[in-house]
Amino acid sequence: MSIQEVTLPSLDSGRELDHVSQSLVLLSESFSRYGNEFAVVSSFGSESVVLLHLVSQVAKNIPVLFLDTGKLFGETKRYRDTLIERLGLQKVITITPESEQVKSEDPHGILWNENHNRCCFIRKVVPFREALIPYKAWASGRKRYQTLERSSLPSVQEEDGKVKVNPLAGWTKEQIDQYIETHRLPQHPLVADGFKSIGCMTCTDLPTNDQDDRSGRWAGSEKTECGIHLSLSENIRLMNQN
Repeated sequence: MSIQEVTLPSLDSGRELDHVSQSLVLLSESFSRYGNEFAVVSSFGSESVVLLHLVSQVAKNIPVLFLDTGKLFGETKRYRDTLIERLGLQKVITITPESEQVKSEDPHGILWNENHNRCCFIRKVVPFREALIPYKAWASGRKRYQTLERSSLPSVQEEDGKVKVNPLAGWTKEQIDQYIETHRLPQHPLVADGFKSIGCMTCTDLPTNDQDDRSGRWAGSEKTECGIHLSLSENIRLMNQN
């Protein structure tokens, strides 16, 4: 399989499409090309509403995969329910880790404190990769401004034999905030408490760096990604070095 960067059409006026229109075109083209083999992945976190609102404008029945690790904030799951109703999302699929593996490897629920990478692997990476099997392409809400590792993120990429679409890759933080305000979209309840990036309860703190929204994730460690956006070989490497 090979994928080339999608060439976005220009408006009749000859000017480039604005960032919102580009994202809508990319989502629409992806859904048109892959149909039921295209899904969107969402954490229902602090900025997730932007991508989900765009998805709802393209097709409300696009599958949205949501990982419930068993360690999420209750606010996150309630926010998921709020957005499902508000945006009319018709196919939100909740993914959970394999219970026997969790019982075997994390019987006391403290693996996160002993091995971040292994905890993410069994609670996120394994169930996520299993859930992706029916799909040829999937979209995420990653942005270049979020981390150094994401600074060169393309709009479309190929990894592990699947096409990954990043409709918000080129958006700025200001554009994200403006979109939420313009469309009067509900925000994650924890945003009001100062949280900028929201994952599992055990590994999410208030940001330690005002210039880095994700600095509250896995605070005190070098970890910056949960693993679902990394190759299988990279996940294994990280676990072995822990």
